[in-house]
Amino acid sequence: MACDLWLVPLVDVLCHSPENPFAEEIGAYNKALGEAGLPPVPIHGYMPGLSGDVAPVAGFDYAALHFLRRAHMLMLCGLEVTPVDELGGDYEQLLEMFESAAQQSHLVWHYDHAGAYVPLDFPVPVVNEELLAGGGPLGSSHGLLRELESVAPAIGIDPATPPLPPAPPDRPTSLDEPAAQIPYENDPFARERHVWLGLHAAATRSLAQGSMIMFS
Repeated sequence: MACDLWLVPLVDVLCHSPENPFAEEIGAYNKALGEAGLPPVPIHGYMPGLSGDVAPVAGFDYAALHFLRRAHMLMLCGLEVTPVDELGGDYEQLLEMFESAAQQSHLVWHYDHAGAYVPLDFPVPVVNEELLAGGGPLGSSHGLLRELESVAPAIGIDPATPPLPPAPPDRPTSLDEPAAQIPYENDPFARERHVWLGLHAAATRSLAQGSMIMFS
């Protein structure tokens, strides 16, 4: 099934508009951030070159996202990062055995088709009952980027000079729609690398532009 990433410019032309489609989500994020002693989602008065347009930045099969999460969990837990053809009970067992580590990871503890990463730096994902009942834990774009750079060598990527990211989806994909067929490179970590490149593009642009990453 397809999973899309969108960049939402945190500029006043969008966020202060009465028709802002993300007003409810930003309100919930600000509440959770405040409860955690953190500042609210940053809204910019003006960003050169940015309008209020929301744009896709990456797309991939959500199962492939779990391949990357598995690699990151293995690395976090000091285990060998090995490629697999499919995810099985060992991945679920890994999450159960190292639940605390999983819940401190911006990459791992995040809903597949909802939720967001915001351009604020905080150590672990922010949660409260409202977030868990809706979009799920709120991640930090800074934290996501740190974790992507950490796991990169284990899947054959130099984080200092990563390959070019794949093109974003040319149209929105629905939850029950198959992800676009990607001609994966001939590499045992091809799926992990594909998702890594999409997430890395989203995280770096989120920080450079002051944008929020939304899953859909």
